[in-house]
Amino acid sequence: MLAASDLAELIAFRHALHRQPEVSGHEAQTARAVLAFTADSQPDDRLTDLGGHGVALVYRGTTPGPTVLIRSELDALPIAELSDVPHRSQIPGTGHLCGHDGHSTILAGLARLLGRQRPASGRVVLLFQPAEEDGSGAAAVLADPRFAQITPDYAFALHNLPGLPLGHVVLEQGPANCASVGLKLALTGKTSHAAEPHKGISPAQALAQLIPGLMALGQGGALTPEFRMVTLTHAQMGAPAFGISPGHAEIWATLRTLTDAGMAALRAEALTLAQQIATAQGLTLDHSWHDDFAACTNDPVATGLFRAALMAEDIPLIAGDMPLRASEDFGRFGAAAHAAMAYFGAGEHTPALHNPDYDFPDALIAPGIRAFHRLIHTLLG
Repeated sequence: MLAASDLAELIAFRHALHRQPEVSGHEAQTARAVLAFTADSQPDDRLTDLGGHGVALVYRGTTPGPTVLIRSELDALPIAELSDVPHRSQIPGTGHLCGHDGHSTILAGLARLLGRQRPASGRVVLLFQPAEEDGSGAAAVLADPRFAQITPDYAFALHNLPGLPLGHVVLEQGPANCASVGLKLALTGKTSHAAEPHKGISPAQALAQLIPGLMALGQGGALTPEFRMVTLTHAQMGAPAFGISPGHAEIWATLRTLTDAGMAALRAEALTLAQQIATAQGLTLDHSWHDDFAACTNDPVATGLFRAALMAEDIPLIAGDMPLRASEDFGRFGAAAHAAMAYFGAGEHTPALHNPDYDFPDALIAPGIRAFHRLIHTLLG
């Protein structure tokens, strides 16, 4: 296993990543840092610029066997870090406030172990995925023609989770994260003088109807298969002036369901409602979809293997409030492999994910490496 000196170098590596965060789609420097740090492990294959700035390191056994993919994320958030840690972000308005720097450090530690001893059989693929935060990264990796070279039989990931005891893990079979998607609606009519609003076509009434109408489509509640929630995130109308009756408005909403089938139905209903209201008011409607996350479901086979690895490493498993309303684009790998994601407690009193003062606990690096390394050993020897 890793020595104390290895862990010290890994912690320093995470701190270096933390200082230089890059948002989704712009992780070129982070990818270069990963490649430089893992170069000594001499992977048998390296895929770069995978689905954007993604990096895949491949370690081969000497006999045939399954392909096991372990995934982390490269990207940070467009949120200014408000922290006094020595390794705080040096990039204004950007911070590793979801812990992806820690997840990638865990994979870098795995690379070090695999460089010293390859699996007996099959292949290990360490995937440093781009653009998780906006939901585009996993889809882009899967759509990259080179992904066919590393198609996995099994896929595993972890995410840190504040609110759980440090180092304790929640891992349940079945739904793990909700599907979600952002919907932008643009309503276009015609401006007019504020003294003559009847000579224009204002979107005001449509906007006033859409706000409660969209919210009524999904009001949250228990996370049953029928769960659906619509969250309004932004609305604007017209120019900031008193002399103009507006001719344009936008409303943004996040749609959330427990299942992909539920999401398909909610999308259709939201668009139908918007079109009906726009037509009744004489407006043109345009729409676009953003931050598209599929539901994340833990496969029973992969979940059983992951739980066994955690138990073998004496990493405590606890019951948790699952599934999560938050989304996670790792779910897309479940279409190609037996896939499971575990949630590692980051501390009961740790700032929440996406808080401006969040910092990944370095104490999770070693157990994360141990859990994944045990999984690899179990499946590939």
